[in-house]
Amino acid sequence: MGRYALRLGSPAAALGIWQLLTSLDVDLWLRFSQFPTVADVAHAFADRVSGPDYWTDLTDSLTRILTGLLLAAVLGVATGVLVARSRLAEDLLGPVFEVLRPIPAIALVPVAILLFPSNEQGIVFITCTAAFFPVLVSTRHAVRALTPVWEEAVRTMGGSRWRVLGSVVLPGALPGIFGGLSVGIGVSWICVISAEMISGQYGVGYRTWQDYTIVNYPGVFVGMVTIGILGWLTSTAVELLGRRLTRWLPRASYVAGGRPSRRVRGTGTAPARVAPRSNRSSGGNGSSGSKEDVSHDQLV
Repeated sequence: MGRYALRLGSPAAALGIWQLLTSLDVDLWLRFSQFPTVADVAHAFADRVSGPDYWTDLTDSLTRILTGLLLAAVLGVATGVLVARSRLAEDLLGPVFEVLRPIPAIALVPVAILLFPSNEQGIVFITCTAAFFPVLVSTRHAVRALTPVWEEAVRTMGGSRWRVLGSVVLPGALPGIFGGLSVGIGVSWICVISAEMISGQYGVGYRTWQDYTIVNYPGVFVGMVTIGILGWLTSTAVELLGRRLTRWLPRASYVAGGRPSRRVRGTGTAPARVAPRSNRSSGGNGSSGSKEDVSHDQLV
């Protein structure tokens, strides 16, 4: 309960400080007098939610994000596995990807305008490109970090390459793959909002930019809050899906004092550890004590 109270209290405290600084028009180097108050943003948010345009923008942005992320997941995982397991693919594709990877996805807006016949396809392309490289790099490192003994065991029992791929490579690389997806979806939100501001017609980014051009600052903050909530929800969904698909991994739970402990699957409790045999009671000078006679204080 204390953790939940802390998680709820920290945003409430941040909003309270925001309201205090803006309502008092505090100008100490930072000009909070130019900011809308929390109450102004709340009123603008209520007005925006009651209209149909808000939900249309929300649907368009989510559709672009999910489409781009799905394409990036398929292409990034396939390319990452290929580059990690094929020396020829690494020599052919590795230099190209290393040159393209540092280029910000938002810088590809002119390329998308020239390549694709519609702005919608161009925005999906930018979103896909933004998430592609984090997934690619994470998958490549995860596959290369796999223990070779697992693959050798499958091959010893007559398993084919496809059997190794489905039974060893992909399950073993899943934690790294979802780590790349978590990073990729955050970068995708940054790029899709920027792309909507530049070449979009609908979407949260487009609406936020329109509010800025007409000097509607409460509306700008409504867009910022909406982007933050959507990013948090989608990142949480990816994390929960990753935990679901990798539930066979050992989990670490935190107890009082901040010490991590292994959680036993099915019981929800950490296993008790028995003190070493040399520390057990030996019944005097080590002559006649029973080996199974362990005191309660010696069990951890």
